[in-house]
Amino acid sequence: MSAQPAPEFSRLVKLDAIGRLSDNQHIEASEDERKALARRFDFVSIDMLEADYAFSSEGKAIIATGRLRARLAQPCIATGEAVAERIDAPFSIRFLREEDAALAGEEMELDAGEMDTILLADDRIDMGEAAAETLALQVNPYPRSADADSYLRQMGVVTEEQAGPFAALAALKGKKKD
Repeated sequence: MSAQPAPEFSRLVKLDAIGRLSDNQHIEASEDERKALARRFDFVSIDMLEADYAFSSEGKAIIATGRLRARLAQPCIATGEAVAERIDAPFSIRFLREEDAALAGEEMELDAGEMDTILLADDRIDMGEAAAETLALQVNPYPRSADADSYLRQMGVVTEEQAGPFAALAALKGKKKD
């Protein structure tokens, strides 16, 4: 079994240190970390990635709530051109030790309205990796440049209206019998 590579943007917090931390924490990715994350996520670039957060506890779980901010560019899904994007989004992440989840007999059912849950194999939380994963979930999954529609038309791709069932009826209507 091979070891997983180290995260590109790692900010480790020991669980026993959480109570001693001030309320708000700030992390920011360096230029090298942003370049490595851009390669990992197939972005053109990440110009800024930072997060502010605070920890609280809920039973045996540690909750990190905060705000993620980023400036990045992704390739357009049609043209490949860089599409700029800004992220400014709140997040809530629940961290739970694997053994605590197993002892509680919890099934991990995910609901879109619930916070993300990350199981911990040891006594550390990697807030840098948590921020990177949050970024990946927040970006537009289908970035489109301003030229995407004209490019797609040139390539022969039709719109939903042109390909839909009513398009065929409209074409028949235009061919009236004389």
